[in-house]
Amino acid sequence: MKKRDFKRVVILVIDGLGVGALPDAALYGDAGSHTLDNISKTVGGLRLKNLSSFGLGLVEGVEMVEKAPSPEASFGRMREASPGKDTSTGHWEMAGIILKRPFRTYPDGFPPELLEKFTRETGYGHLWGLPASGTEIIDRFGEEHMRTRNLIVYTSADSVFQIAAHEEVVPVKELYRVCALTRGLLNGYDINRVIARPFKGRPGGFKRTERRKDFSVEPPEGMLLDLVKDKGIPAIGIGKIGDIFCHRGLAEEIHIKDDMDGMDKTIDAVKRFKGRKALIFTNIVDLDTKFGHRNDVEGSARALVSIDERIPELTGLLTSDDIFIVTGDHGCDPTTPSTDHSREYAPLIVYGKGLKRGVDLGTRKTFADLGATVAEAMGAPRLPAGESFLKTLSP
Repeated sequence: MKKRDFKRVVILVIDGLGVGALPDAALYGDAGSHTLDNISKTVGGLRLKNLSSFGLGLVEGVEMVEKAPSPEASFGRMREASPGKDTSTGHWEMAGIILKRPFRTYPDGFPPELLEKFTRETGYGHLWGLPASGTEIIDRFGEEHMRTRNLIVYTSADSVFQIAAHEEVVPVKELYRVCALTRGLLNGYDINRVIARPFKGRPGGFKRTERRKDFSVEPPEGMLLDLVKDKGIPAIGIGKIGDIFCHRGLAEEIHIKDDMDGMDKTIDAVKRFKGRKALIFTNIVDLDTKFGHRNDVEGSARALVSIDERIPELTGLLTSDDIFIVTGDHGCDPTTPSTDHSREYAPLIVYGKGLKRGVDLGTRKTFADLGATVAEAMGAPRLPAGESFLKTLSP
């Protein structure tokens, strides 16, 4: 049988959307986490009309979302095979890279010699250097930073070196320069990302801006974006996709202000590539950054509803030659005491007018199954890991 020639594949990653604790979640302090169900339970029911119609409520382990009698898409969940629960690990695994060991975290703070090297090489003093909530730390040290120009340095439960600075004290371009320089200082410390965290405002009213930027380690060769590029197919990275994959394999990088801007940009990209081959890979992050990490359950619910309401705008543009996938990269349960990510299954929703509907894809052994399916749909070579489920969905 001749292989199907698909055109546009759209991957929408709702950052922080988990659908239940993984079997090893207790090792990460995440037993009982279930981002989707716990949000729904806490707000008295979460109405996600479009995602529910796709079969989200039929995913194994999901109990608090309406179950469609005749789902319009296929559905399942994915188990993360890599150790960890961070953004890069989740996205890399989707692209076919399974890590053997997690990136290193620093729950007791960064080593003194690293902070000394940071000050010596960047020319800036530092404040803190320990784990912290990003919003709380700028409230605590923002005024001192403005007075001294010392940069606010902190980490979290993830493998990150975060640097916060007021935009009027340290211009954003200068903060980016410092972060790029810091990225080069971290060899041997196994830290996944340096994150620029610009903020603005006055004491008592500081607010982070949308000009965050991530400086990641380089992913291994052979991941999905490399293979798609080698086939001459343009890959469009929307949101922080470019930062996550160290700007590799992308024909375009489109940054966004928030989830709704991300949906706008994704819809625009779908329109631009009508009838042409393209991989449109989007990450929208409000559920995680604005609400999950702040344990804002009501905000998390609003974010999910807002995303759900935009789905028909996108699917209405698709033809029988296109595939639309909705997933997450980890959990970020706002109902637990923790303000960090949670080790959870990721949802897997696959919609296509030329695909079977209502197929239960079950529990996939790895996020890499998603990438393997996309690679096959785009006519790219096999990924280093993952098993395609495309044939399961073929009419």
